Amino acid sequence: MRQTWRWFGPKDRVSIDDMMQAGVEGVVSALHHVPTGTVWTPEEIAQRQREIATRKDGRPSPLVWDVVESLPVSEDIKKQKGDWKAHIETWKTSMRHLSEAGLETICYNFMPVLDWTRTDLAWERPSGARCMRFDLIDFAAFDIHILQRAGAAESFPDAVVAEAAERFAKMDDARKEQLAGNVVFGLPGAAEKFSLADVKLHLAEYDSISEGQLQQHMIDFLSEVTPLAEDLGVRLCCHPDDPPFPLLGLPRIMSTEAHYRKILDAVDLRANGVTLCTGSLGARPDNNPVEIFKALADRVHFLHLRNVSIEGTEVMNSLYEDEHLSGHTDMVAMVAAVVAEERRRKGEGRADWSIPFRPDHGQDILDDIGREAQPGYPAIGRLKGLAELRGLYRAFEHELVAGKA
Repeated sequence: MRQTWRWFGPKDRVSIDDMMQAGVEGVVSALHHVPTGTVWTPEEIAQRQREIATRKDGRPSPLVWDVVESLPVSEDIKKQKGDWKAHIETWKTSMRHLSEAGLETICYNFMPVLDWTRTDLAWERPSGARCMRFDLIDFAAFDIHILQRAGAAESFPDAVVAEAAERFAKMDDARKEQLAGNVVFGLPGAAEKFSLADVKLHLAEYDSISEGQLQQHMIDFLSEVTPLAEDLGVRLCCHPDDPPFPLLGLPRIMSTEAHYRKILDAVDLRANGVTLCTGSLGARPDNNPVEIFKALADRVHFLHLRNVSIEGTEVMNSLYEDEHLSGHTDMVAMVAAVVAEERRRKGEGRADWSIPFRPDHGQDILDDIGREAQPGYPAIGRLKGLAELRGLYRAFEHELVAGKA
């Protein structure tokens, strides 16, 4: 398990020096400032590599750019509208440039419109820690009363609609504005920021696209880019929907093991793989991320290890980002499964036997509070998670070595 850390570039409040002190081995980053649908040039890629390789005082850093997260897939590609064919060619050109720079793992997602959705970015826990939260009632209030999406009320149970109406009636203008901003916050560090008008426009263009059609659009995209990835020795890995259930009337196609299996079987090349996110998949009570990992392990190229606590037994529910060893996912069993898979791959002689992971998200604790890092990406909260995960990994490594003796 190669220990990596997400970094949003020079504007990130968590520095290269901080990552070195945390003991990470590699960096997960992207050219967040480059607009979607634009080629990632060799010069821009090299600049990011230099930034990662340089400490605050100019001395060299031992860290390298290990995983690309994310090379964004445009809305045109997802909808197969507008310049979607040209955007696929642009994506392939960017992939070639990344490969030429020595990058072999590319994470992406196929979520329509919003990359991930939260209603609170700094929800206070009883301990005083802050975390991200998806509150179903708040989201329904946003969808029905702020966005005023046609037919929104039909997407929720009657009890949720009624409670959302009551909560919205008590919201002042500041909370309404904050809630709307949180929901459309989108991918951290991304070049584009959506307004409510943008969201409405995109939703209208998805009106006629069913789950099956969106799946086919993804298969068409992968049929174009995966053979090239295979030739280049690049591993592509799709992140699951976050949260993994339909929102805003949009189809979700990467929320379950069955969703992944359909896509992996349709484009059956090892380069077509999985970013296994325990937090995203673990946000559904009917998902078991450990069993999903075991089922898809041969094609898992990247791991996001985080945990969420879910509040209810329905597929659509409220949830919050919990500590890494708490929540819906049995993280002890998860790390044990990863160690076993790495041992299997090593026995086969696979070059990719060590699966990169990062401690995904984290609660704001101690000096994180007030530091204003990217939501979900504090320094100390992630370091705590990394330390816990590192401890589990070392323990299972020790067991394997002892078992051989």
